[in-house]
Amino acid sequence: MLLGYNTNGLQNHRLDEALRLLADHGYQAVAITPDVCHLDPFRTSAREVEAIASVLARLGLVPTMETGARFVLDPTHKHEPTLMTPDAAARERRFEFTTRVARIGRDLGARVVSFWSGIDRMPQVDSPQRLLDGVRRSCELIRAVGLTPSLEPEPGMAVATVADWRLVKAALGGESPALTLDVGHLHVQDEGDVAAICQEVAPLLAQVHLEDQRRGVHEHLLPGDGDLDFAAVLRGLAAGPYAGPVCFELPRHCHMAPLAVKRCRDTWASSR
Repeated sequence: MLLGYNTNGLQNHRLDEALRLLADHGYQAVAITPDVCHLDPFRTSAREVEAIASVLARLGLVPTMETGARFVLDPTHKHEPTLMTPDAAARERRFEFTTRVARIGRDLGARVVSFWSGIDRMPQVDSPQRLLDGVRRSCELIRAVGLTPSLEPEPGMAVATVADWRLVKAALGGESPALTLDVGHLHVQDEGDVAAICQEVAPLLAQVHLEDQRRGVHEHLLPGDGDLDFAAVLRGLAAGPYAGPVCFELPRHCHMAPLAVKRCRDTWASSR
């Protein structure tokens, strides 16, 4: 497995300096969240992407792509629009964003684009079909660029659990995405033995997120501030086996990123 970190927890750093910080602490991978502060998909030039690709190669960091920017599409509504937004034109903006992220990822040398469904804020009779159509379209757009699409269950969203992801997979068959597993979400949703689930789904994984959490409370915490058993989680993933990036995701700790990066690295080292 590759120790990684998500750039959504490094938003107070310039991206090239954030990448050097990770490399200096022994990280091997980085989950890049294109956002208004890092590789804005609507404003970043090809030359800027090329420069970051050069930094990644020089530092030996394996990139994966994330689509969880909060206000990049709508400055007044967090994460909107999504695959579940009723307005078709608004959903097209989400699809355009996904395509732009995938293209940036291709140029950076990434292999995976991770995405989520969004919250179904206005449940309607066509909501299930809208979800499947949105996931299918996202997968098509990502694959057209040459990358692997990977769907992340997120508490409160239309696809909230691994069980929900399995339903999507069953419905879409060969068109379905891989699984992005946020281990903390398993703990929050109380889906069962976390380590056992990690081992079970390991062959289906394209990306893993990691952070501490308290059971039943969706709040990304520094290792040691919750009650997740990191050693058991890493054993489960390794036994799967899973050998890809495992990226700590701490978007609310940007103000203390150097300390958070070190603490996650130390937890990783002591848990293996």
